[in-house]
Amino acid sequence: MLFGLAAAAAVLAAPAVSGAGPAPPASSLHAQDAALAAKKRSAVLGLYALDAQLAAARTRLAALQAQLHALRAERTQLRVVLRIARLDARAAQSHLAERLRQLYEQGDVEPLEILLGAQSVDAALTSLDNLHNVAHQDDATLRAVTHARAQYERASGRLASETTRVAAETDAAAAAAARLEQARAQRAGYVASLVAQRRLTERRLAAVAARAHAAEQRSAALAQARSEAAASTTTADAAATPQPVLPLTGRTITVVATGYALGGSTSTGLPVGWGVAAVDPSVIPLGTHMTVPGYGDAVAADTGGAVVGDRIDLWFPSRARAGAWGRRVVTVVLH
Repeated sequence: MLFGLAAAAAVLAAPAVSGAGPAPPASSLHAQDAALAAKKRSAVLGLYALDAQLAAARTRLAALQAQLHALRAERTQLRVVLRIARLDARAAQSHLAERLRQLYEQGDVEPLEILLGAQSVDAALTSLDNLHNVAHQDDATLRAVTHARAQYERASGRLASETTRVAAETDAAAAAAARLEQARAQRAGYVASLVAQRRLTERRLAAVAARAHAAEQRSAALAQARSEAAASTTTADAAATPQPVLPLTGRTITVVATGYALGGSTSTGLPVGWGVAAVDPSVIPLGTHMTVPGYGDAVAADTGGAVVGDRIDLWFPSRARAGAWGRRVVTVVLH
């Protein structure tokens, strides 16, 4: 029964208008559905791969953005420290300038003068120590401030270079993530289109199966009616009339095959279309499926006044194609 549905699908899927192209048989629809399923599997795998790449790109982008934020925060803090160092340097320089001004106004203070002017030895030593400590402290403060300022300026330059590099990498990572998101959206749309195509193919297969089933029922009913009419004739008429030869599955028969391109409906009430064959029911019963070399699958669904004996007439969508077929002697396989 399933084989009959597949073979008769070519007959029932074609439009009943002369000049229309042949409809794809059920085997072609099944092949198309299998190809769509394979494409869908491949597309879904590609979509999973894009999801993994996109997740990795987003993770890298987030890490770079965090690194960039940390560098910018460090640069901001370093600017504050550098500003303080510069203020300290200016204060130390101002303080040193003030002491130089005082020395200039008071003149050089020699250690001998301190000793001679002191009231005691302890006071002289204390004054000398104070003079030495002040001079040393001013010098150390100035060196430390100058060193810190140079160090902070170098660090600021390094951070600026690092920030520029990380910002460029962040922009590149953001662009890569955007491209992956676009590719994923396109692949998701492609998968959706494949799903829609498969649904359409499944609906067409269901329609073909339903029409093939209806054709088999009509052909069986017509064959039964003919058998009942033949059984009710007289014995003499039955002897004078050739008895139908019922083909067995897999049987072959050699016939003369011609072509026609008429529109309308068959004698079974079905619309004509690709795969319809007109036969002599006494030789090939209506509803019989057959494979015709050079033509394909066909079903005995029509009769004709000129179709008598071992002859079949195959439907074509145009007179030109029917004429190109011509008249051929073929061996058909009955199913």
